[in-house]
Amino acid sequence: MECKIHNDIGTIYITEDVMLKVAGYAALECYGIVAMSSKRAKDGLVEWLGRENLTKGVQIRMVEDKIDVDLFIIVEYGISVAAVCKTIVETVKYKLESMTGVPVHKVNISVEGIRI
Repeated sequence: MECKIHNDIGTIYITEDVMLKVAGYAALECYGIVAMSSKRAKDGLVEWLGRENLTKGVQIRMVEDKIDVDLFIIVEYGISVAAVCKTIVETVKYKLESMTGVPVHKVNISVEGIRI
């Protein structure tokens, strides 16, 4: 999937990999998030991802002219999950829209684990 932004000068193409990295780094900046995770479909195990594999914990879909973002995260124990998720949604939406110019429709978060 590639995002296209048309203006009077020409067209800007933003690859999916760039969008995934922007969303992943924006999420990791938020307080309370420990890591991104990747769920292996075949056995249901959760895998922690470092910064080099950050994009595996993020999925992006185009819906009309907007994007939906799915994040799979691991949070710190003792912190309000609702507050962390609210911060992540606001931060990811702001960073994606300001850095790429593509409007964000929804940010869905799946908490895959808690680090104790």
